Amino acid sequence: MHRRQELLRTDRRVLVAPSVLSADFTRLGEECRSAVAAGGDLLHVDVMDGHFVPNLSMGPAICAAVRRAVPNTCIDVHLMVTDPAHFVRPFAEAGADHLQFHAEVVRDPGSLAASIRAAGMTPGVVLNPDTPAEACFDALAHVDTVMLMGVHPGYSGQSFIPSVLSKGPAIRARMTPAQRLMIDGGVSPATAAACRDAGCDVLISASAFFGAADRAAVARALRG
Repeated sequence: MHRRQELLRTDRRVLVAPSVLSADFTRLGEECRSAVAAGGDLLHVDVMDGHFVPNLSMGPAICAAVRRAVPNTCIDVHLMVTDPAHFVRPFAEAGADHLQFHAEVVRDPGSLAASIRAAGMTPGVVLNPDTPAEACFDALAHVDTVMLMGVHPGYSGQSFIPSVLSKGPAIRARMTPAQRLMIDGGVSPATAAACRDAGCDVLISASAFFGAADRAAVARALRG
């Protein structure tokens, strides 16, 4: 396992993951370095296929560009796609460290998680806002992280759905100390405390982070 990946397993702090979906793509490398300098512990890359979600976004080339910009930073890739197995090898080759797939589209999470590990990455499973906590229980033995979606996936800037946090305690109770509970979507200084109280220890923030005049202050507020 690369030392970048050890961050998720060994750093017991609440971690902040700026989502480059809201970065200025005309200055992507600069934005990535700025996010890390401001206190981002890892960077989050959202991948949308226009099928599982009604939008298109970044592919392996963007992931590779982020890797070149921040060679020592953990890159977390969130696959909002119908066929995540198709993208394991391309994102491994692009430099991803952690690869997350949606429970809603995967029948055999153990097999997919094994293929992600074989490609040199760590796996995670994601739940949409309307998906019950139980949908990830079969995956828990195979993944390093579970991620709750605080909005319906596809676009940044949506309002946070507080009810998703009710899933946190039930999932956290079944996780090992080495596993992480992440949250993505609508995460801001205003919602961060509730996320942490629900057991989330990796907070992913897009527009609230990249749209802030003082990104370091946002990172501190998210971390608590």
